[in-house]
Amino acid sequence: MTKRYKNSFSSSLIIAITSLMMLFSISVLYSCGANIFSVEDDVKLGQDIDKEIRANPRDFPILKGNQKVKDYVSSLGREILNKSSLIKYKDVFPYKFEVINDTIVNAFCTPGGFIYVYTGLIKFLDNEASLAGVIGHEIAHAEKRHMTQRITSYYGVSAVLSLVLGGNPNTAANIAANLFVGLGFLANSRSDETESDNMSIRYLMSTKWYPGSIMFFFDKIREEQRRLGTTPGGLDRLLSTHPLPQDRIDNAKEQLKKLNINPDPTKGLYVEEYQKIKSLLP
Repeated sequence: MTKRYKNSFSSSLIIAITSLMMLFSISVLYSCGANIFSVEDDVKLGQDIDKEIRANPRDFPILKGNQKVKDYVSSLGREILNKSSLIKYKDVFPYKFEVINDTIVNAFCTPGGFIYVYTGLIKFLDNEASLAGVIGHEIAHAEKRHMTQRITSYYGVSAVLSLVLGGNPNTAANIAANLFVGLGFLANSRSDETESDNMSIRYLMSTKWYPGSIMFFFDKIREEQRRLGTTPGGLDRLLSTHPLPQDRIDNAKEQLKKLNINPDPTKGLYVEEYQKIKSLLP
């Protein structure tokens, strides 16, 4: 074996071993809940996904006009961001709030704090505090960076590592373009949902709204299921991406009890203001 060949072989072996060690280390980290994306990667990916959403009005019809409704939704999100000291990425993530004009009862968040609320959800809820609770829940998904964790799991460490290191720039476009196929990336785990519920309650403790207002959302869903004897079609998308098992509801109740929050259903709801906004919806 020539010296040049030996050196080449040794270099290739070192690179291969190093790559395997990196992949193994990242796999271990991810299994422990770590995220190989940086917060800057979250922002860039969220921007790419937002472009895909806006380029697809058939599936994601952004609300046109009705600036008062759009400003209202944004103001709720901004109030939570400005008042809660628990939101660590408020000066890193751009945090954009958009309204999608569709009967679907849902809201979702993509990396970097891009949050989308359906008009179907606004119509479904009865008070401002409930919508604030849902928005707080979506902010928590961004802050805990749940989506980039799921993307890592879905694509595998190798593909995501290639994206993060800049070796395959097409991967980002592929993720954005295929994001909503089957809603796979939007399907939160039960642990993600529980964590986001807990954080939403804590975020709202610093605001004018009743901190446990997300419970009104849960109650409304259960009420509709009991009334119709099944899950209404408009809630299918919601429950496929935000599962609502009984232990999630029990956990939220336990959090309210632990934080000693008075479950007064008459304070901090802002019903009249909310009904005025609902009346403006198409």
